[in-house]
Amino acid sequence: MIQALLACLFWGVMPIYFKLLQSVPALEVVSHRIIWSVPLLLLILWLRKNLSGLKIALSDSKTRLYLLTSAILVGTNWLIYVWAVQESHILAASLGYFVSPLLSVFLGALVLKEKLSKNQWIAISIVALGVSILAVQAWQTLWISMALAGSWSLYSLVRKLAPVGPMVGLTVETGLLFPLFLAYFLWLSTSGAEIGFGQSWSIDILLMGGAIMTAIPLLLFASAVQKISLTVMGLLQYLAPSLQFIIAAFFYDEPLTLSHIICFALIWISIAIFSADALFGKPSTTAKEMA
Repeated sequence: MIQALLACLFWGVMPIYFKLLQSVPALEVVSHRIIWSVPLLLLILWLRKNLSGLKIALSDSKTRLYLLTSAILVGTNWLIYVWAVQESHILAASLGYFVSPLLSVFLGALVLKEKLSKNQWIAISIVALGVSILAVQAWQTLWISMALAGSWSLYSLVRKLAPVGPMVGLTVETGLLFPLFLAYFLWLSTSGAEIGFGQSWSIDILLMGGAIMTAIPLLLFASAVQKISLTVMGLLQYLAPSLQFIIAAFFYDEPLTLSHIICFALIWISIAIFSADALFGKPSTTAKEMA
């Protein structure tokens, strides 16, 4: 439980970390996150004696296609998220991660033909109503929420289909993105454009530290999910966007409109319904997939 809470805490306070890199363009921040993640993840796999997992994952053409797709999705998600944080749209980002689990369940029903209970359909309908209300007043930033929710939900769906563990999968994904983002960084360095890396030692440490911020919560999550109920793990995932909501509204004073309040209230109601169904309803694969 402590490992799970720490993982969610890491993800919850991540906006503060990327806000410290506001002077660096989002694309460069994500580039460093990927470039430095590859050697760190390879080291972790080596220490865990699991480098053979990479060979197994890459030996199947179907798995390679799944991981290439998930790499594009997670790279897109990271880029939108970092940009949203730097542009003071943390509320919109948190909304995306509130909606994402329920959207994942909907995709499971749509694509994988998983059966949803009546309460789960009610929860999804309430979320749709909340998002519709928000669209009336905050449509300018709604695309951020939907892009984050959509990219992460599709990522989760693709990763469900790919038979690889979280650490091996992330290593392959970042490895596939590595050449592209390394080439981009080298181009930045030689083009004469102003870059963030080299501004100061503190910025350099933060840029390289993005790899640690990526790996640590994933390691904690992967360890915790083996030891506690998947239903409990699924419920804990709402801690991260809740912390992001608090940080946005009370730490960075992002404007909280009436439509925001109504939308988030409806989403929390839907989460309560969905969580109650997961805890007390008949166990199902969709309830387990919340994690």
